[in-house]
Amino acid sequence: MEVKGKKIGFVLTGSFCTFSKTIPKMKELIKRGAQIVPIMSYNAYSLDTKFGKAKDFIDEIENITGKEIIHTIPDSEPIGPKKLTDIMVIAPCSRKYHVKISM
Repeated sequence: MEVKGKKIGFVLTGSFCTFSKTIPKMKELIKRGAQIVPIMSYNAYSLDTKFGKAKDFIDEIENITGKEIIHTIPDSEPIGPKKLTDIMVIAPCSRKYHVKISM
């Protein structure tokens, strides 16, 4: 799929062990010409875990994307109505979650 020029909403959820695998995917998409709109769930944005400090992840993501992370419900509400993204990536997206939202 061609991603050059696409606005990709990249959502990180609270599965902190996956951050080290998903952040490089953001970099890859940017190298391929995509614009990343970083979005984090409340827990992903707020909690320090054994996998790292929230502030470190936030700083890295904002540095990579050049954008502030959307992390509140009021800030995320305009994404759909204003068509701020072309594609949304939910990472991780378990099979159970995917099935729930696909029905």
